[in-house]
Amino acid sequence: LSLNMEKKAIYAVVLAALIAGSNGILIKAMPSLTTGAIGWFRAGVPVLFLLPVLLRTNQLRVKGNTKMLLFASVINAVRTYFFLMAFVYTSVGNAIVLFYVYPLFITIIETTVYKAPISKKQILYMLLAFAGIAFTYADKEFSFESRDFIGMLAAILAAVGYAFFVSIFKRQTQDCNRNQLLFYQNLAGAVLFIPFLFGLKDVELTHMGIGIFYGLLIGIVQFGLFFFGLKHLNATTAASLMYLEVLSAVILSFFILKEQLSWNTYIGGALILISSFFISRLNRKTS
Repeated sequence: LSLNMEKKAIYAVVLAALIAGSNGILIKAMPSLTTGAIGWFRAGVPVLFLLPVLLRTNQLRVKGNTKMLLFASVINAVRTYFFLMAFVYTSVGNAIVLFYVYPLFITIIETTVYKAPISKKQILYMLLAFAGIAFTYADKEFSFESRDFIGMLAAILAAVGYAFFVSIFKRQTQDCNRNQLLFYQNLAGAVLFIPFLFGLKDVELTHMGIGIFYGLLIGIVQFGLFFFGLKHLNATTAASLMYLEVLSAVILSFFILKEQLSWNTYIGGALILISSFFISRLNRKTS
């Protein structure tokens, strides 16, 4: 039974990673929505879906430091904006490859802010990741007039934000169940992105429908599957399987959006993913 449950958990995380790969496709399928409006659908739909569930089960209040939980949620809202902006401005491949440098930033935050010890291997992988970033950018124009540059910079900022979010959020979630995690993860975004909804009168209804679907698919289904898998697997296995998101995103963008990646992105992306993968494993062994 335990082995069977482990198999189900692996399938759940693999499915979560494959679904996560559709992020860029869905974001680019809503051109009449602003980045902020997409952000509201991404965060607001899961919150509206989960709020009655938590009220009915009397689980809206959580144990622990609620202020820090909400602070982490605000950081997640900001990083979500940059994450969406990355896909709007540059190719799906560029955005997802650069976003997956976030384990590097988690290591930097854990060692500088939380004074966690750092090994020579971690430093080596960090240097490899920075080399990968430099290589990915090497054939791009360094100008704020370049959409690629803005999108790729947004992907890096999203990775930094996500690293801060993970470092703070994981210290506040010991007493939270899956629905509470999903709710508080998105709560700040659901509130902060409300002003972006005021221009929705000129938006195509189809795009609003995609927005609702996007919020449910990524905010509830994908993260729900991931948290289910995480419950029955160790964190290293779950995190390692999530790297399939990059493969899924690149394949989907190639077949659906006809996007082509440069050799710089392939080589730089490989360096980033290899270093991030091993940094991620080292972080979990020492945490």
